[in-house]
Amino acid sequence: MEQPVTCTLTEAEMRKRRRTILDPIRGAVLHVTPLPLGYAYCFEPSSEMLTQLSRLVDLERHCCQFLTFKIIVAAGNQPICLEITGPPEAKPIVADFLGGPEFIAAST
Repeated sequence: MEQPVTCTLTEAEMRKRRRTILDPIRGAVLHVTPLPLGYAYCFEPSSEMLTQLSRLVDLERHCCQFLTFKIIVAAGNQPICLEITGPPEAKPIVADFLGGPEFIAAST
């Protein structure tokens, strides 16, 4: 069964989530790659970043059940990547999450 494309957080909860979790992670993005149904965000390969991304995914999987999250830790000292995807109509929501096309232009 498909999940509805809606976040269950209230406006106040979303503002707090942005301020305390999303904004710091958004500021750490090294580059963004568009995917057919979302985006891949890459970060410095640190234990702290991996912990922050894991926490983000754990929180977001409850309020945005229509999204799929994949954390990729490649061999060596490669950037850690977070892929966020969903149904086609969710791509603008994903772009608002950590950045989209404007972030891509700035990171190239």
